[in-house]
This record gives sequence, C-alpha cells and structure tokens, in this order.
Amino acid sequence: MSASIVTVGTFDGVHRGHQALLTEIVRQSRHLGVPSVVYTFDPPPKTLFADMVQLTPVDEKIRRISHFGIDHIIIARFDATYAARPRQAFLTELGRLNPEQVWVGADFRFGRARGGDVATLARHFDTRLIGKVDCASGQRISSTRLRELFALGRREEARRLHGWPARGCLPGTID
Repeated sequence: MSASIVTVGTFDGVHRGHQALLTEIVRQSRHLGVPSVVYTFDPPPKTLFADMVQLTPVDEKIRRISHFGIDHIIIARFDATYAARPRQAFLTELGRLNPEQVWVGADFRFGRARGGDVATLARHFDTRLIGKVDCASGQRISSTRLRELFALGRREEARRLHGWPARGCLPGTID
C-alpha cells in the first residue's frame, strides 16, 4: 500500500464511540485520497490478561466496521506469541501500511510488556489521538462501560450506547 490512514484498536462492540472514530477516519481518508485501514485484534488483548467477556465475535466486528466504508481491515491474532513481540515489530508492521496518519487512544500501548506508547508511536508516525465520546449523561462510552451495564442488567441503556441490535453481543446475556 503506497499510503493510508490507519486506526489501531480493539473495537470490541463497535459502539458509538468507535462509530464516531470510523466515520472520521473514512472522512479523512477520502479528503486525502488514501485508503482507510482498521488494525484490530482477535481476541481483544484484555481477554488474554484479564477475565473479560468479549462483546462482539470477530465476524460481527468485521461486518460492523465494514458498514462505515473502511477500505481495509487487518485482524491480528492476539495470543501469547503476539503479546511477546517487541515494540519494534509492531512499528515495522504498521510502517508497511505507509500511514499518513495513525489514530489511537491516549492510553494506547503496544509491544512486549506494553513497552510502546503514544510517544513512541509519534516518533515514527503522524499520530492523532482519538477524543473521548460521552453519552448524554456525561459518562464515557467505552467497551468497559458496556460490559458493566450488561452485567448490571441495564440492557436498554447499554443498547443506546452500543448503537447496534443486540445480535452478536455478549452471547447468553442479551434477549
């Protein structure tokens, strides 16, 4: 790929916060005339390091991301081998996409023992930080928040933040 705009993240649930980002990535890529790329992970890294329920299976995540007109989706198989890679391996892999911009969250970490951060990324690429998206009540929209709401049985509130029908989300807990 000769150039691109890349966003890197878990995108678990592809909730309204993710949707705002995907819309912006596509807008930027069209403006610059380069393809948009989502680099994501399956399973989400937190499932390897913490007892976390995955919101959306990978096939549903791909369908939802594609809905926004993203040109390319890269899915890295996240396992112990991937987690043990040095940060330079991730930077090299990302560099092959020739990104004009790389969009990540402020708390983004990569590489073995989370050794790379936004500052590391910014030394190699034009790095843009993703702004937080809040709901009407002022709470941040996040995959963690959605899991909390589902666990508390507050399904309607979770669905509003989620922005999708419940299909493919937290199997066994959604009507």
